[in-house]
Amino acid sequence: MSDHRQPTSREKWIAVALLWLAGNALRLTILAVPPVIAMIRDDFDLSATEVGILSSIPPALFAIAALAGSLLVARLGVTSALVGGLALVALGSALRGLSADFAMLLMTTVVMSAGVAIMQPIMPTTVRQWLPHHIGLGTAVYTNGLLVGETFAVLLTVPVVLPLVGGDWRMSLLAWSVPVAMIALVVRIYAPQPTTVHGSASATPRKWLPDWHDGLVWRLGLLFCCVNAIYFSANAFLPIYLANAGHPELISGALTALNFGQLPASGLLLLVAAKLERKVWPYVASGLLSLLSLAGLVFMVGPSTIVWAALLGFSDAAALIVGLTLPPLLCRSEDVARTSAGMFTISYGGAVAIAIISGAAWDLSGIPALSFVPLVVCALGLMAVSGAMLMRKELR
Repeated sequence: MSDHRQPTSREKWIAVALLWLAGNALRLTILAVPPVIAMIRDDFDLSATEVGILSSIPPALFAIAALAGSLLVARLGVTSALVGGLALVALGSALRGLSADFAMLLMTTVVMSAGVAIMQPIMPTTVRQWLPHHIGLGTAVYTNGLLVGETFAVLLTVPVVLPLVGGDWRMSLLAWSVPVAMIALVVRIYAPQPTTVHGSASATPRKWLPDWHDGLVWRLGLLFCCVNAIYFSANAFLPIYLANAGHPELISGALTALNFGQLPASGLLLLVAAKLERKVWPYVASGLLSLLSLAGLVFMVGPSTIVWAALLGFSDAAALIVGLTLPPLLCRSEDVARTSAGMFTISYGGAVAIAIISGAAWDLSGIPALSFVPLVVCALGLMAVSGAMLMRKELR
């Protein structure tokens, strides 16, 4: 990275603040829906299948539209691409507040989710350009923002936002678009200049499509597929597994622990992320802890379920955060966006497929515990892929 100069202290902390804010926008509008989903269901008289379709749009778009983020970086540059993604998220969320029927709600959710999807490969590229000497810190900061954004939306929608908008779920979705629009404006005004000696990193990348012949794209994609599949499938199947086991009273606490367990991992990695860059042991530790947690969730249903769920959330978040440092660490500046786009396309597409396989394993066998077997394979796969990267000296 000899083409990078050291950012000034002021530039560094402005970049840190903007990355945290942009990270919030990655999940804020998506997690604003679950607190009001019952109101949406009643208003539009939705079936469970229609609720499932609405909930599946964001992860599906994460896979489909990730390449557009790389294209925007190639055509517009990092800062303009990031602002464009933020603006699309704000616009889509605002338009959801105008939904007169379910079809319009679906279409506007697609717009909003596309904005988030294109931001995801832009964020690692932004870290590389704004904080080239602090990639671990930059990644931990925006991931912390992502997790805090999830928390804000879940905690504040019902007790704060809904009363402010007269209890109207449409206006609550519109309200959550306002902070995202403000973040877009702040990023446009205060985005630091590229930290390069001769403008090399500020040059627009010539290529935007991932190099599908590059094994690194597939290794990163598989690594993240394991992480994402564990998270999404655990959220999907843990509630119905607990209900089937005769413990519906544990569902709320288990889901809260699974998601809030991510925050301690994020806070810890804010302090030590730089020391974990390109290290293999965090992935091995995450895989082992995930295996232990999954075993506890399946075979020890009861008061300890909350603990196992929190440990699973912690281990998965830790792997996610250190994994997100890899594209900017392992790729040339001009290749970060397209490699990240390929990684997200593979990982989210794979996570959706694994969720379907988990459901089929339950349905075909009639044994609920078998729905967690694909997640066990993912935990083992996380260790296997990181081991392969160690052998190729991509990790150490």
